[in-house]
Amino acid sequence: MPFVVTEPCIQCRYTDCVEVCPMDCFVAGPNFLVIDPDGCIDCSVCVPQCPVQAIVNAAEVTSEQAPYVALNARLAKAEGWTPIRLRDTPLPEHAHWAQVADKRHLLPA
Repeated sequence: MPFVVTEPCIQCRYTDCVEVCPMDCFVAGPNFLVIDPDGCIDCSVCVPQCPVQAIVNAAEVTSEQAPYVALNARLAKAEGWTPIRLRDTPLPEHAHWAQVADKRHLLPA
């Protein structure tokens, strides 16, 4: 079961996780990262790199995180979302957004 990026990443988009992924599975959108489940080998090396603990195993998501399994799969293939392999700077105001809950509405439907 692949790993998925969940709500804490929204509006932060830290990319520490990207550099350690041996399969280059991360895909970047305007305000969020996702993991392409087709390439993820379940190695978990990205998990401890995330400063907001947004990456979880799809088999271990909570009921609140469950929609992110399908969301990662869909957005990984979405137009305008591009593979990312190198660390980039977080989004502006990432420190503020890292403390905000209930950000799902800020992503594409």
